[in-house]
Order: sequence, then structure tokens, then C-alpha cells
Amino acid sequence: MLNYKQVELKREKMNEISYVVVFPSIFSKNKIPQLIKNIKKILKIKNQKYSSVKRDGDIILVNANDPVFASSAINLLFGIKKIAIARQVTNDFQNIISEITTIGGNLLLKGEKFLVTVEGISKGFLVKDVEIAATSNIIEKKSNLGAHPGTEEKFDKLLYTYLTKNYAYISIFSDTGKGGIPYQSQDQQTICAIYDEISAISCYETIKQGYDTKIIVCYRQKSELMNLAKMINQIIPRLVQEKIEIEFYNLKINPNGNKNYLIYVNSIIEILLSYSNNKISLSLSPLIFPANIIDNALNRIFSKKKIPIIPLAGVDNQLFIEAKEIGLERNIKKIEKMINITSNDVPKFSKTDVELAHKTKKEISVKLGANNVHDILDSLSEDH
Repeated sequence: MLNYKQVELKREKMNEISYVVVFPSIFSKNKIPQLIKNIKKILKIKNQKYSSVKRDGDIILVNANDPVFASSAINLLFGIKKIAIARQVTNDFQNIISEITTIGGNLLLKGEKFLVTVEGISKGFLVKDVEIAATSNIIEKKSNLGAHPGTEEKFDKLLYTYLTKNYAYISIFSDTGKGGIPYQSQDQQTICAIYDEISAISCYETIKQGYDTKIIVCYRQKSELMNLAKMINQIIPRLVQEKIEIEFYNLKINPNGNKNYLIYVNSIIEILLSYSNNKISLSLSPLIFPANIIDNALNRIFSKKKIPIIPLAGVDNQLFIEAKEIGLERNIKKIEKMINITSNDVPKFSKTDVELAHKTKKEISVKLGANNVHDILDSLSEDH
């Protein structure tokens, strides 16, 4: 897989128009209009100019002024299986082979193993025939490179092509998407709280499941704010909004021990219940928290005639993948320790501490940019 600098160099050498090709996730194929809307929004937020965003069959084609930076912006979104920068040619056997050979010759380095993969709608030929013919062509015409075919299990460069009814898209660069479904495709609002690593992953998952999500942040000590701000910084671009309002609460509960942690979690749920949102996203997983803790939280929410969402239900090893996605690689050990939470009791929330926390409530407005972490910390320090 190429990095963006390599793409830039290759693009200059080829000196032709390249498109950003977006492949919706399997769960987004009936939600493509919302995904297109989100693509246009994120390009505007990131100041990436484009002339068109349109469908071509099951894919979305973006004609951007700078496909490298545009693809990077678009790949912040949920609802995407894969994203590519690709060349467009007509869906014709010879045209496709010729373009794969040209692009392959530009991308391959000496002695590299390559794999030609073609998918989509073929017209009068089999996709396997294209793969074989293009592979032979590259070997013959680029013999000076010493490049040779690899296998599906072992290759250095993937030369990927996708066919629609009328066109073929030959990939120069591709990257894996974030999956999920497009933000706001659920057309329902919810609220989540970020207060540690597990809650950040849960909030990330809430957005990934398509909910229009409001975020609040709770902290016990000022020393936690830097870490929380870094987590927020990784999450808020997925909300596809130029400006985001976030409310912070200082909930002064002893940070030591499982019992105090559960009191802290239950107190945060009480703060969430004070909002008018009908749906409450809970940072609870049956794989981490005892069933009685989760049952108690669900009963409290139902008693307020609200609906709980548990985005981490059923998420196992994916939890650690999501942690890396939002920059928590160094916190994996801490997350692993949290998985050992055990308790036969259900500690009640701290009514006094919740009341005091409401008095510390501070709303800040974050405009997406390069210095989100510093902007958040500066806004909080104004009154602290």
C-alpha cells in the first residue's frame, strides 16, 4: 500500500485526472444519499474543493481538486468500506488492460511482487480474463523492472480495478474505510459521555452506528483533561460539523478502586438523565461490567421513560481495534485492567457530587481545526 507522498509523486508523473472512489460499507448501500451528503460536508469543513460528488452504480465518485487530501478527509467518515484514488477509463477490455499496465508500470518498484485484482460488472468478458491479460502485459512490457506476479496471500503491490456499467476505475492508491453506517443515517438523537478510554470507544461506536450524537465530558481531576481532550479530538471530526458544542462536568469522586469507579459511572448516568434526549448511550459492555450493574443502569433509564443504547454490546476484540483508531494505542494496558471489574453490589450514584458537578458545568464551542486539543484546554482554563 502506498503512502500519500508516494501517491503525490506518482500522480505528478502520470499528469492525468484522478478521482476519489468511495466504496460504501455493506450496511450503507441503502444509505448512499446520506453518505454523499456527509462527503460534501466534510470536504467543505476541510476546505477541499471539488466539482462533483455523484454515484456510479454502487460506488461514489468524487472529482476533487486535490484527490490526495480529499480522500484523507473523506476517510474520516463512517459508512465506508474502502476508499481509492483511481483513473477512469471506459469499460472496454483493451482500455482496461492498457491502463492497468500503465499504472502498474508507474507504481511498481524493481523486483516487487504484484497482484492484479478486478471486480464489478464485465461486458462481454470475464474479470478473470482481464486479470490474466493485464498480469501478462505487465510482465512483458515492464520486464526491466523484474517485477513478477504474487499470490493473494503474498504480494507487495495490489493493482485493483473496479468495473461499473460504463466505466472502469484503476486504483493508484487505496485504503480501508472505518465501516459502520453514515453519521445521522439513523435520524435519531442520542447523548453519550466521555470520561475514560472505554467511554471514548463507546461514544465512537455510537457515532459509527449512525446516531446524531451529543457529547458531554466528565472528569474527576484537572490532570485528566489533557488525555480526555486528545480522545475528543479523534472523535469529533466524525460528527461532520464545523462547530461542536461540548459540555464539561467536574465530578469530584475518588478515582481509586472499583467501587468508586462504579459510583463514578452511575453518577455520570444520572447527569445524562438530566438531559432531554430520549436515547441515552451507555458505556457499558457485558464483557466488562457485571450483569447486575448493567441491569441497574437499564432500569434507571427505563424508569425515566427513556431508551438505552449499548453500542459496546457484542464488541469483543474489536474494542482494541477501535482504541487504536482513536489514538489509544498506549492505553491498551489500562483498558485491559478495566476488563477485570467485578462487583456483587451496585453502588448508588453520589447525589451530592452530582449536584456539585451541575454547578461546574461549562459549555465550550470547538471549531474543527489543527489545534482542537489546545483550543479545548484553553477554553476550559478561562474559568478554572
